[in-house]
Amino acid sequence: MSGDRPVLYTRRLVVAPSVPEDRDDFIALERDADVMRYLNGGAVDHSVTDPLEAPFLMLRGGEPDVWSIRLRHSGAFVGWLSLRPVDNGQAELGYRLCKSAWGQGLATESAGALVAWGLERAGYGRITAQTMAVNQASRRAMEKIGMRYIRTEYAEYADPIAGSEQGEVIYEVVSG
Repeated sequence: MSGDRPVLYTRRLVVAPSVPEDRDDFIALERDADVMRYLNGGAVDHSVTDPLEAPFLMLRGGEPDVWSIRLRHSGAFVGWLSLRPVDNGQAELGYRLCKSAWGQGLATESAGALVAWGLERAGYGRITAQTMAVNQASRRAMEKIGMRYIRTEYAEYADPIAGSEQGEVIYEVVSG
């Protein structure tokens, strides 16, 4: 896999490797209860949540497999994407967008660009993504970028959030 993290340009977006200056934007996403609804049931309380112990990504900027998403015309922060190597030529896609960016196709546009780079340039043979089964918007975005549903996994949680009983869905796209 390539260690180079390119800046990707789409029609409306710049998808650039994250930098420490992204920290405040990343934290603002975590503090939005609607953005975090399918990850922990609501906004992150930074006074009690340790980023290293969180069951979801808590980014601080500069992580090696994370890109920030900004509007091309204004530079406004839209969200972030991650493409983390797993093993054997595989990577896992993740993303989080600001509420103001929802419903505009920006998740599809940015994730599609990163997945294409991952398969065509970085050498990944398989890219997976997962979300709660009830997260229809995220599922649609994954399907629009060519990912296909593989399975649903069920887990027991000490403090389950609404919808977790329906499981986590796993999607994938493979090269070729």
